Amino acid sequence: MTPPPDQRPRFPRPPTTADDDEGRTVTVEPYDGGIEPLVEMYGHFDEESRSQGLPPRTDSRTREWLEDLLEKGQNTVARHGEDVVGHAVLVPSGELYELAIFVRPEYQAAGIGTQLIRGLLGQGQERGVEHVWLTVSRSNRIAMNLYRSAGFETTASGRGEHEMELHL
Repeated sequence: MTPPPDQRPRFPRPPTTADDDEGRTVTVEPYDGGIEPLVEMYGHFDEESRSQGLPPRTDSRTREWLEDLLEKGQNTVARHGEDVVGHAVLVPSGELYELAIFVRPEYQAAGIGTQLIRGLLGQGQERGVEHVWLTVSRSNRIAMNLYRSAGFETTASGRGEHEMELHL
């Protein structure tokens, strides 16, 4: 059941700046830049940092994937200094938007994912997004806790993953 607008969560509109749990100053902002800073960020992901086949394993496949996300999606990044250390995107599919979020491995578990998802959802609200969904591996407890803390609810469970939704 969709909650009435006055009972839906409100998220901060980027840009926002905050210190993560390691004391690093991180800025979350809408992204409309080039592909190279994102390719560089995704180059830091090893096999253990990938989930559900993402990010792609090769630079060429990563570039193809990112070109599509940059063209179709609403993109938000987290920066530490000049480096992109997180990327989140809302990709439209009819009236729904699929959420994907990635934080560079050495920056994980420091609160950046929370800042990034809140900024992305704030950007989505500002641009009229009303319904967001995602899938997450059932074994990815950290991600599931992040999504729940943002207000997502599990709507379906299947072969090794949960589908979650949020009405903005």
